[in-house]
Amino acid sequence: MRINRIAACMMTAVLAAGLIAGCGESAENVSTLPNLWSSIPDDAWPAPPEQEEPEQQAEADIPEGMYLSELTNEPIDESLKDQRPAAFMIDNDSRALPHFGIQNADVIYELMNSTANNRITRLMCLFKDWEAIEKVGSIRSVRPTNIILASEWNAFLCHDGGPFYIDEYFAKGYMDHFSGTFSRVSNGKSLEFTEFCLTGDLDKNFNNNPSVSRTYNSYKPSDETHFNFVPYGTETELSDKEGAIPCTEISFPFYNSSSKLVYNEDTKTYDYWEYGAVSEDGQTGDRVTFKNAIVQDCSFHQYDDNGYMIYNVIQSNQPGYYLTDGYAIPITWTKEGENEITRFYDVDNNEIQINTGKTYVTLIPSDTWSEVSLSGGDEAETDSGNAENASAGT
Repeated sequence: MRINRIAACMMTAVLAAGLIAGCGESAENVSTLPNLWSSIPDDAWPAPPEQEEPEQQAEADIPEGMYLSELTNEPIDESLKDQRPAAFMIDNDSRALPHFGIQNADVIYELMNSTANNRITRLMCLFKDWEAIEKVGSIRSVRPTNIILASEWNAFLCHDGGPFYIDEYFAKGYMDHFSGTFSRVSNGKSLEFTEFCLTGDLDKNFNNNPSVSRTYNSYKPSDETHFNFVPYGTETELSDKEGAIPCTEISFPFYNSSSKLVYNEDTKTYDYWEYGAVSEDGQTGDRVTFKNAIVQDCSFHQYDDNGYMIYNVIQSNQPGYYLTDGYAIPITWTKEGENEITRFYDVDNNEIQINTGKTYVTLIPSDTWSEVSLSGGDEAETDSGNAENASAGT
């Protein structure tokens, strides 16, 4: 039997059990997928097959003097085409809020920074047009996982030190970085929350480090784009995809920040919430919001009793979700090596197409993957217990 048919049958059982379980006061549908994925043997997913390119929709005209950003697929000035992205490590402690400048980021990763402090997270924000930065921060230390993931974009990293575990990864040479060389801002907070990148700081860093290239270098992955974007001017519709479920809210087991994404009907994007409130950029007051979200189940290795860790990001056919426009589909993800790009596939093993716009990416520790909670407003909500029961009954 084909694997996609197995997945579809299991999905149907999960959704059906959710409908039964949700017939209480809220009459809401229950449908998390983590246990669905865990019930499929690790070796059951075949390698993505060679296949013909799907028929493409007509691409809209790109404005003169512009090209499509490799981070968002949006038109940006052609002068930026060869410029490397910048990746900033941003503190996500409640004492560091509000964040400044992150709403202008093209891609944001949220990763567990340590197993200590209720699995506190840190943000890694990628900017293509970093020359337009006026203020970004506060800037904090980096972890090995961030180095590996930032290299997928051939970005240079901006951070403030880190544990000695980062040394072996920087020594490999594929990652340029600037550490502790940004401006201190008097903001009434303790020193650890006062470092920001201000206008001119990156120019100073490049001038002081002439060996660091502003443009893509030999370590840039050969693929033209990181994400497999839809043709510009079109959209992928998840509602008719196999395994699709309504998803207007997804919450993550990051116990410190209680991070979640909530679908905004007005903007057709997912607003980022943490610490019980929607995240608003301290510089503009704009909500931090995303067209796309990618959620990955990923195991990790803890280095020591201090909680320092590294995600096992080099894996094949691991579970995940892709969210856009109020729907979610189950996916698998594969990363074949440190300098290889992470790829994402649907239940038919086709590489998924990402909608044009900003993207949020998070790696959920495998030991709490079952705690990821998806809900679909009036139509769907889920808990891992119901999904487990449904999976057991298939």
